[in-house]
Amino acid sequence: TAVFYSISNAQRGLARVSFGNFLIKQVAEDLKRELPRLQNFVTLSPAPGFAAWVEGERAHEASPYLTQATRRALALLDHPNWAKKPVAAEAVNKALCALGAQYLLHARTPAGRVIDPVARFHLGNGAKVERLNPLGDLSGVALRQSHGLMVNYLYELDQIEKNHEAFVNKGEVAASPAVRRLA
Repeated sequence: TAVFYSISNAQRGLARVSFGNFLIKQVAEDLKRELPRLQNFVTLSPAPGFAAWVEGERAHEASPYLTQATRRALALLDHPNWAKKPVAAEAVNKALCALGAQYLLHARTPAGRVIDPVARFHLGNGAKVERLNPLGDLSGVALRQSHGLMVNYLYELDQIEKNHEAFVNKGEVAASPAVRRLA
């Protein structure tokens, strides 16, 4: 398995750099030639707008994404060091994973685009949302931007072009069955 960590033009310093289409596919194919036993190509990526989206949904009384149980779990986010308290972290993580799946699969900008810029990058390059990793990044910035949630995007070399076309032409987000169940 090759894991790409946070390779994204959504980062401020890389905003004007053109990565071209299928960036990771090109890198994966090069790696596969050099290391033929490599079979899996994934990223470990941030979800930089997730916390702001969650807070917006919490403020929206009629949010279609939040149940009363989810609201109770999210109230624990208001307590300092919630991530270091096992019972609180478990309740919050369950809620955040379900919301993370909704955010990545269904949340859209007013123009109809997937709301998360990192997701747009990877989905536009033909990846699929494979797994959500609660508390995947406990840095202060990550806790503020994503409540620590990180995402694995899977690049299946034989599916990249199909996923890319479905995303670009129809707005369809490729996702694993596990992530779809969460949503």
